[in-house]
Amino acid sequence: QVQLVESGGGLVQVGGSLSLSCIASGRPLSTYTMGWFRQVPGKEREFVAAITRGGASKYYSDSVKGRFTISRDNAKNMVYLQMNSLKPEDTAVYYCAASTTLSTTGRISAYDYWGQGTQVTVSS
Repeated sequence: QVQLVESGGGLVQVGGSLSLSCIASGRPLSTYTMGWFRQVPGKEREFVAAITRGGASKYYSDSVKGRFTISRDNAKNMVYLQMNSLKPEDTAVYYCAASTTLSTTGRISAYDYWGQGTQVTVSS
C-alpha cells in the first residue's frame, strides 16, 4: 500500500504557473503508474495527466495538453505537475493517484490509491 500527499497548490493569476508535487510513502513509487486528476465541487473528478512507471510514456487530457507537464523522480518517490498558462477553468482540487496498471490511463477506476488533494485557484 502507498500513501500519497500533494502540495504546491495556491492562488495564481490567469496566465501564471504553478508546480504541484506528490510524495509517496509506504512502497516505492516506481511500482506504480501515476496520474493527476482534478475535481470541482458538484462535478465529477476528471483526468489531467498520467505517466508510466519509468516515465517514458505520458498522457494528457485535451484540456491541458501543451500547458501542463507531468514528470516523476522515482529516486525521491515524487511525481510532479507543472502547470503553465493557467486559466480560470483550471481551478479545482488536484489529486495525485497511483495505479498498478502498466500503461497510462485516464480511467479513474484504474487508480487504487489517492492523495487528499491540493486546491488550485486561478483568478481573473
